[in-house]
Amino acid sequence: MTGPLRGGRPVNGRRRVAVAAVASAATVSLGLVALTGLAVSFARAVVTPRRHRPDDVEVLQVGPRRVVLQATPDSVVPGRYGIWTDGGRGHLRVGDVVGSAPGRVTRELLGVDAGTARPGPGRWNQYYYAGNPTTALGLPHVDLLVPSEVGDLPCWSVPVDDAGPGGTWAVLVHGRGATREEALRALPVLHGLGLPTLVPSYRNDADGPSSPARRYGLGDTEWYDVEAVARYALDQGARRLVVVGWSMGGAILLQFVARSPLAERVTALVLDGPVVDWYDVLDHQARKLGIPVRWGRYGLRLLAHPIGRRLVGLDGPLDLRRMDWVARAQELVLPVLLLHSDGDDYVPSGPSERLAQARPDLVEFVRSSVARHTKEWNVDPDRWDAAVREFLRRHLADPS
Repeated sequence: MTGPLRGGRPVNGRRRVAVAAVASAATVSLGLVALTGLAVSFARAVVTPRRHRPDDVEVLQVGPRRVVLQATPDSVVPGRYGIWTDGGRGHLRVGDVVGSAPGRVTRELLGVDAGTARPGPGRWNQYYYAGNPTTALGLPHVDLLVPSEVGDLPCWSVPVDDAGPGGTWAVLVHGRGATREEALRALPVLHGLGLPTLVPSYRNDADGPSSPARRYGLGDTEWYDVEAVARYALDQGARRLVVVGWSMGGAILLQFVARSPLAERVTALVLDGPVVDWYDVLDHQARKLGIPVRWGRYGLRLLAHPIGRRLVGLDGPLDLRRMDWVARAQELVLPVLLLHSDGDDYVPSGPSERLAQARPDLVEFVRSSVARHTKEWNVDPDRWDAAVREFLRRHLADPS
């Protein structure tokens, strides 16, 4: 039986089916190409440093001891924070929330570090402090350049007059897209323990050397830079090390103690809002962006694929499985202090809790509930300082 006439010739039914099949296959192929593009874009965003940070809060009014701000998810949270103003040339420090109204929040104005406090756009500073150890904290420091395989790493060296027990030094590692200022909050308690401290940049930081591809390794490559800084400390007379990391800095340090021969000189780790399972973090981020988790996972598999990693722009394949410390919990050999908030909207606290449950012999878990990502110190600095101080005192006194 023939179909309708087209141009005076009958169209065979089987031909119609074949044409439809080809059209359907083409549609599926285009869909797969689009979804692969989505997966590649997601993976590329994960490993690409973000150079420019836009203003994200408005200063509405300024008084002698008060500042009125636009209400944002950050500006309404309790604690102590900073605000960069005038395109980063000015800096204010703000404290507790003292009032609120629709669309605005009033906070204590604790200090003006630079510029003039006046209405205008600003950028939220979760670090509270701005500058360097000398200008922000009054702790004398030296600016160093530590050689590494990708170039010289800018590094703050904060000495102490009376070194603590055992010739122990501290190395502080900030998170993804952050700066060394993230570590300023920890310096007073470490200085009080008598620990000389090094605060380095690492590859692909705004002020650090770039890798050939200018992409993050999510800890898989940056640990080499920490190793270079640790070697510098040991060459300067350190006998032992404690390491402190925030967010991706935690992932970097976990790779350092797992893969570096210098790990035997590390006494303990302090990790604040750490990434201990990249799959969990990036599944969470995919959901926030409205990307199906399976396609986010496809993007992450591309990171480890010889061809896929070229699409993403990596120097080499990146296998996130070896950065899953919930799965690798039994491989831990060093004491770890984990500080993590259930209110962390960027790096969920679930993997930290599961790691602590898997290794209660080595991992101490300090949970909080209100703080957003790596802001546990901001919300309750006394609790953060006390937890870190007591943990390190115990392990400095007992190097075994």
